[in-house]
Amino acid sequence: MKKMNSTNQHNLETIRAICGTAHALSVIGGRWKPTILHLLLHGKMRYGRLRRVIPGISERMLVLQLRELEKDGLVRRIVYAEVPPRVEYELTEEGLSMKPMLESISAWGRYHHAKNQTEQEENEEEELAKKLEQVLGDLTP
Repeated sequence: MKKMNSTNQHNLETIRAICGTAHALSVIGGRWKPTILHLLLHGKMRYGRLRRVIPGISERMLVLQLRELEKDGLVRRIVYAEVPPRVEYELTEEGLSMKPMLESISAWGRYHHAKNQTEQEENEEEELAKKLEQVLGDLTP
């Protein structure tokens, strides 16, 4: 449980109040929310389907993240009076308004990931070449 009157909490609230980016990231940030939002950009999804298509998320965490997104007005929970019960989630108008931002973040993320992969592969190749030179140098008389 967070202390609501701590210096850290006060600083966090101040930053969120003066920086739109910080506020937006505090609402959509975390490990699972971006994935949930991205999936819901494509339309309504049943709870069970969300659970199946998000690898590694626990049931508890999915429920928690969906509730937070619902509380923030980004996701709508639809319960159908059926047996067995059926629950679907969809983005609200406010959630849908984030589509351009989420798509831009996704594009930047793919670019950055690819760039880092390339740099990492180049560094690994350089290290391998140095080791090979060292081994070959040790073999020559």
